[in-house]
Amino acid sequence: MLRLAPAGLLALLVPALAAAAPCPDHDPLRRPFFGDLHVHTAFSHDAATQATRTLPADAYRFARGAALGIQPWDADGRPLRTVQLERPLDFAAVTDHAELLGEVHACVTPGAPGHDSIVCRIHRRWPRASFFVMNTHVARGTGSRMGFCGDGGEHCLDAALAPWTEIRTAARAANDACAFTAFVGYEWTASVVGDNLHRNVIFADDSVPSLPASYYEATSPPALWEALRSGCTEAGTGCDAIVIPHNSNLSAGRMFHLEEGIRAEDARRRARFESLIEVMQHKGDSECLGTPDAADEECLFEQLPFDTFRGRFVPFLEEPPRREDTTRHALGLGLLQQVRIGANPFKFGQIASTDTHLGTPGLVAEKGYPGHGGAGAPSPDALPERFPDDLFFNPGGLAVAWAEENTRASIFAALRRREVYGTSGPRLTVRLFAGRDLPADACQRPDFAALGYAHGVPMGGDLPPGEGAPALAVSALRDPLGAPLERIQIVKGWVEDGSARERVFDVAGGQGEGADALCRVWRDPDFDPDTPAWWYARVLQRPTPRWHTWVCRARGLDCSELAVPDTTRERAWTSPVWWTPASNADGSGWTGTASDGNALSGRAARATTQGSR
Repeated sequence: MLRLAPAGLLALLVPALAAAAPCPDHDPLRRPFFGDLHVHTAFSHDAATQATRTLPADAYRFARGAALGIQPWDADGRPLRTVQLERPLDFAAVTDHAELLGEVHACVTPGAPGHDSIVCRIHRRWPRASFFVMNTHVARGTGSRMGFCGDGGEHCLDAALAPWTEIRTAARAANDACAFTAFVGYEWTASVVGDNLHRNVIFADDSVPSLPASYYEATSPPALWEALRSGCTEAGTGCDAIVIPHNSNLSAGRMFHLEEGIRAEDARRRARFESLIEVMQHKGDSECLGTPDAADEECLFEQLPFDTFRGRFVPFLEEPPRREDTTRHALGLGLLQQVRIGANPFKFGQIASTDTHLGTPGLVAEKGYPGHGGAGAPSPDALPERFPDDLFFNPGGLAVAWAEENTRASIFAALRRREVYGTSGPRLTVRLFAGRDLPADACQRPDFAALGYAHGVPMGGDLPPGEGAPALAVSALRDPLGAPLERIQIVKGWVEDGSARERVFDVAGGQGEGADALCRVWRDPDFDPDTPAWWYARVLQRPTPRWHTWVCRARGLDCSELAVPDTTRERAWTSPVWWTPASNADGSGWTGTASDGNALSGRAARATTQGSR
C-alpha cells in the first residue's frame, strides 16, 4: 500500500499553484529535448553490490555535464576511472529500485534496525552473494519482507524514508526551469522467478507519495496501477504519473500477457498509465525478433541470446528470445484487442534509455564505454583482457521529447501524449506527422512542422476520421557528432483475417548511402479504412564500430571471432500514429479536428529547424 504524505509535508510536495511564465526560448512548434528516464544510483541494491557510490544528486550533476568518478576504487577510496558527457542532457530521472530501498539503507547505517543481521553482514562483506540472496527473496513475490524488517516490514519501510526523501530532494534541487528538467521517479522491480516485469514510474512534479509502491506492496502490474490510482492520481494531491515497462525482451512471454476475458475498462486503465514503453536500453533491443534470413534484417540489432535473467545466470536454463516479448508484437496485439473489445491496452509511445547502474544518465557513447553494470555484475577490474561489460550488453539509448520548453510540465505533457521517440544513443532529430491533407512538397518547405500540425497529427497521435489514405511526413537530421544517415523506414502494423500483420517500407535514402538529412512524404499504398493500423518511423545511421571493437582496437586484440558483430547501425524509433475505424472506436482516441487533440495553440506557419530537406 502507498503511504500518503502527512498533511504537514504537503507544502514540500505540492507544487506552487501559480502558473509559471513561459521560458524565453518557448517554441509553440516544439523542440526536441534529449534525456534519460532510467538511472540507478547507490540506493539501488544491485548497483550498491557492484560498488557504485554515486548518489542521486551526483547523477543529476553528471547529466548536466559534470565529471564523475566511478569504480573501481583505490585503497583510499579514490576512483580509478572518470566519465563525463560530451554534451549535457536536457532532462533525466533517477529511478532507483523501490524494492530493498530501506533494506540497503539499514544495512549501511550503523544502529539501524537490522544493521547487525546476518543478511546485512553478508551485504557488507560479500556483496555479490548479497545480490542473489536479497533479490531471490524479492522475486518470490510473497509480499513478505526479510525477518529483520520486523512485523509488517515496518523497520524497512521506515528506513526507506531517508533515501526516498533524498531522491525527491535531489530532483527538486536539480530541476532548473528552462535549463534542465529533473523528474522524481523509481523502478517497480517485479521478477517472477527471473522473468522481467520491471517498470519505471515517472511523476509529473514534486507531488508524490511519501513512499513508492514496491513489488512487496503491489505484487502484479494491475496492483501497481491500482496503488498509483489510489495513492497518486486520485489522492487529491495533484499527483500524476506515467509507468514505462522495460526490457520486455527478458520477460519470457509475461510482459504483454493478457488475462482471459479482459474488459475494455481494464485495457483503458492499462493504457492510461502505460502510455510509453522502453524499446531499447543497456540490456538489449526489444523492438522485434530477427534471424539472418528474416524479411526485416534490422531486427538482429542488439539482440540478446536468452529470454530471461535465468538464462544469463544459469546456462542450462537458457531459452532463446521470443517474438511475443517484442514491442512490435505488443503493438499488433493491441490492434487485435481494439477489434475484439473496442479498447487498446498497448497503445505505446516508444522511448529508449540507459538503465545505467553507475548513476551516469546519458552515458551512451560506444567509444570509451565503461560498462553500465547492473543485474549483479561485479565491478570491472584493471586487467587488460577483461571487457567492462557483458559482450551482449550495450551503452543504451536516449529518450527524446518534442516539447515547447524545457520544463517539467512541458516535457511530461509530451510523454503523456506520446510525442516522443527513442534513439540508440546518437542525437538524431526525427519528426513524424500523419494526415490526409499533408502537402506533397512539405519536405521542400521551410514550415515543415507548422504544416504537420496544421494538416495532421504528430507521432503518438490518432488519425481523425476522413476519406482516403493518410500520408506520412517524416524528416530526420543526423547527429552533428555522429555518422551520416543511411535511410528512413516506415514500419506498419495492421489486422488481416483475424491476425496481426506487419511490413517495413524503405521510404528515403538507401543501404550504403550517407546523408546529413532525409525527408519524405509517403502515402500508404495498401491503406484499408476498415482495418485498424499503426505506423512508426525507424531511422538508420551508417554502420560504426561497436563499443567492444573500440576496446579491441585500443588493446591491439583480434576480436573477429566474438559472437557479436563488430559494427553497430545506430538508429531511432518514433512513437506510432494510429488509425481506428469508427466501428472499432471506443471514444479514447481521436476526439477533435486536425487543429485540436495533439496539436498546438497559436501555432504559426514559420520556419523551424525541420525545414527544407
